[in-house]
Amino acid sequence: MEIRWLILPLVLFASAVLAAIILLAFAAAIVFPTLPSLEALTDYQPKIPLRVYSADGKLIGEFGEERRAVAKIHDVPQSMVHAILAAEDERFYQHRGVDYVGVARAAVSNFISGGVRQGASTITMQVARNFFLSKEKTLTRKFNEMLLAFKIEANLSKDQILELYINQIYLGQRGYGFAAAAQIYFGKRLAELTLAESAMLAGLPKAPSRYNPLANPKRAKLRQQYVLRRMRELELISDEELAAADQQPIAVKKEMNDYPVRAEHFAEMVRQALYERYQEDTYTKGIRVYTTLLTSHQEAAYSALRRGVQNYDRRHGYRGSEGYVELPLKLTEETLEDALQETADSDDIRGAIVVEAGPKQVRAYRKGGEWLEIKEDGLRFAARMLGGKANPAQRIRRGAIIRVQRDEKGRWHITQLPAVEASFAALDPRDGAIRAMVGGFDFNRNQFNHATQALRQAGSSFKPFIYSAALEKGFTSATVINDAPLTFTAAQTGSEPWEPKNFDGKFEGPMRLRTALVKSKNLVSVRILQAISPQYAQDYVTRFGFDPRLHPPYLTMALGAGNVTPMQMVVAYATFANGGYRIAPYFIERVEDARGNVLMAAKPVAAGSDAERVIDERNAFIMTSILRDVVRVGTGARVMKLGRGDLAGKTGTTNEFVDAWFCGYNAELVAVAWIGFDTPQTLGRNETGSQAALPIWMDYMGAVLKGVPEHALAPPNGVVAMRINPDTGLRVAEAEGGLVDYFYHESPPPEHETLIGGVIGGDRPREEVRNQLF
Repeated sequence: MEIRWLILPLVLFASAVLAAIILLAFAAAIVFPTLPSLEALTDYQPKIPLRVYSADGKLIGEFGEERRAVAKIHDVPQSMVHAILAAEDERFYQHRGVDYVGVARAAVSNFISGGVRQGASTITMQVARNFFLSKEKTLTRKFNEMLLAFKIEANLSKDQILELYINQIYLGQRGYGFAAAAQIYFGKRLAELTLAESAMLAGLPKAPSRYNPLANPKRAKLRQQYVLRRMRELELISDEELAAADQQPIAVKKEMNDYPVRAEHFAEMVRQALYERYQEDTYTKGIRVYTTLLTSHQEAAYSALRRGVQNYDRRHGYRGSEGYVELPLKLTEETLEDALQETADSDDIRGAIVVEAGPKQVRAYRKGGEWLEIKEDGLRFAARMLGGKANPAQRIRRGAIIRVQRDEKGRWHITQLPAVEASFAALDPRDGAIRAMVGGFDFNRNQFNHATQALRQAGSSFKPFIYSAALEKGFTSATVINDAPLTFTAAQTGSEPWEPKNFDGKFEGPMRLRTALVKSKNLVSVRILQAISPQYAQDYVTRFGFDPRLHPPYLTMALGAGNVTPMQMVVAYATFANGGYRIAPYFIERVEDARGNVLMAAKPVAAGSDAERVIDERNAFIMTSILRDVVRVGTGARVMKLGRGDLAGKTGTTNEFVDAWFCGYNAELVAVAWIGFDTPQTLGRNETGSQAALPIWMDYMGAVLKGVPEHALAPPNGVVAMRINPDTGLRVAEAEGGLVDYFYHESPPPEHETLIGGVIGGDRPREEVRNQLF
């Protein structure tokens, strides 16, 4: 009787289990045929972002919703594989998709808690969920997940499944896959990871945001320690390896710029060009773009521009704190981190919040838990904002948001984000390949590309094109023009009466054309334009690529009153550098698909072969010889500190010191630097092209031309060298001394005063032209 009472419950339980099994089998039979095809796994094509590379193969930009780097299973280090298995699925290589022990454990836990609180997902089940299912915690989804896991295991090998998991799993910071995470968090390839770093990454899949080593370093450390302990329990590492990994400091990459050089404006220009062609496929098909940019040139340009802008900014004083936060008496790191949440760093210019401030010391907190004590020299720039007399709205006090930066010796000092902007562009004049481009001080703060989009007045840097036009009209470098006062009516200028002045306010009387450009004489330039006519000059400058609509045919054109972009200027000066050819700037060498097939390749026109000649090579030679004098003895004489004799260029400063330029070159490289405010306003008294822009250009050229042989300037056919009197420009005999200058062979300097046979001014009366020049 007792046995019967014992058997009955067992029979009922067995029947219930059998019924459940039959029900599950029936459900599986119905659901299994409806499961999705495994084509997404067998033909794995992840959304690989657009990647932009420099000419020397360095990654300079990446665009796409997902940050990915696909890795083959045989390229994943064993320590990384062991850490993943210890953290996620220790019996991966034993089960067939579902770990029944884990399922039972999760079922008991969920029954006790009264809800779905714990899962038992194997790596195969996670692959099924990541590719085909949602992440909702329901029994239906879990059932489908298990069936998919069986199907996956029946069609793929364990290594194939693990490879899919390693590449597809989300690990925070828009990163998918462990190869991408290694780069994002540590700036390393998978093969370079230490055991400690591998364990930290292996802890991310459970909760990427909670265990993010950037946002939550303490939680990330606890999770890493758990993974290391599991690895030891599974005898995947030794006690010594566990201890060493636990003690190893983890250097998490604080900066989110993953690239060896800052070229954000340039990379964005590439992205726009690719999107115009490939639309949304640009961001998902793994397109690789190889550009003309040289890493060494870009590094030099970026650092030169940042240094030049900051030097300008320091000359004009500290403007005060960026803002203020009311701090409680009892401070915590969390409170300070929250206070700095909206304060983004600008490369090495960091945001900080002041905790204590006095005339001799400032104590501040920086993002990431770093405390700073700034003293003495570190306070000098901001000293006037530390005393009680400072404006309360600007004073550095408790709660002030400030900027700090390390000096060459690693000491912190107070600085500020510049209000001024700048740009820089450099290209090879032989074919137009852009070698460096910096579109502004900080791309994250201002995405506007000042190198390609900012239309600004060129000032005196435009004068060489007027002088080149004059050479075509019969002027020579020895033609004498009077540097004397001029006055024009509103009818002559097209707007209002105008009395141009020289920069220094002085007049030096008659001087040679060469001397006038070397000294950047405004009055001589206006007289030259008047003689050749503004209409002729407007048409002539189109040879260099300028838009005539932006250069109205008025006499103010002689002083650079028209609008240009820095990129237009660098292309225009390339015509002088390459001997008279018009080249088109280009920045993409080739485009490849994810398999390495070339989709598009550049076909640049080269000077001396298929490029169009737009000015006489003799004209280009004479202009270069004059512009070499500009940097030897003229307004750009500071260039001689570089110790080279093959450089030429021209400074440019607009009215009221609103824009400052320097445009310069040698035979293989042309570069242009510009500085000014986005909303035009004065840069300040004496902030000329020589003072504000030239140092940027020199820093760049000094770096990239170091060790590069100089290029001699040889006169082309049709150019003759003759001695002239430096005061009159007339030809003199060898014995009389004088200076050597260059001339077209058909237009040598006269031996007595003449107006070059009436060529200047064309059909206009000889006396009228003389009056304009004198």
